[in-house]
Amino acid sequence: MVSRDTGRAEAAARRAHPSRAGRTTCPDWYTRDTLEFRHIAIEGPIGVGKSALATRLSARLDAEVVLDDTDNPFLADFSAGRPGAAFQAQLFSLLARHRQQVGLRQSNLFNQQTVSDYLFDKDKIYAYLNLDDNELFIYQRLYDLLLADVVPPDLVIYLQIPTDALRRRTRSRDREYRENGETPPDPEYLGELNDAYTHFFFHYVSTPLLVVETSHVDLEWGDTAINDLLTQVRGMGHGTRYYVPR
Repeated sequence: MVSRDTGRAEAAARRAHPSRAGRTTCPDWYTRDTLEFRHIAIEGPIGVGKSALATRLSARLDAEVVLDDTDNPFLADFSAGRPGAAFQAQLFSLLARHRQQVGLRQSNLFNQQTVSDYLFDKDKIYAYLNLDDNELFIYQRLYDLLLADVVPPDLVIYLQIPTDALRRRTRSRDREYRENGETPPDPEYLGELNDAYTHFFFHYVSTPLLVVETSHVDLEWGDTAINDLLTQVRGMGHGTRYYVPR
């Protein structure tokens, strides 16, 4: 995907949650016993390995895994730069994620151990990168209405990675993308997106947050890596913790 405007990453993340600017820890009232982390959401930019970790972690915890439905009939037109396609793709993704989240809440799944490979809030990061001001006006109104139906996670694990490493990782999967009929992520867009994610989570305060530096992480997440990650999770209180795997 190719963003029409460059240099919007920080503004996109800042506008995605403007009321949180300058705050880097959870409010004092937000405390939660580690054992009560029933719903864990894993986040990070395209290609960082969210789904692989969610699947592996859910298997280890004997938890339900919830994966983002990435099928979007408007993505091809968006990648081709067709006018209006970005707005269509963004609304489709927003409504699909909302529908999934509401279904999970109604089925009472969030009272079980659950691991998902996305945070509902992520949708705004993409929206503020890809939409123009008129489109954002409509998008924001719809987003605010839908957000009230979404149950927030108890813990977010943010997979952080330098942009150069992210680009190398996605380049190594170019053949996989093409074999699946998908367009590999544009390197420039990846850079903007990664910057937006970094800024967003620097100011994220809604839940406890574990930031994991993943430059040299084995994407298969073997037993040792999962054990070390769970040690970090068990040690979480409120606020943000940074973890560099050994």
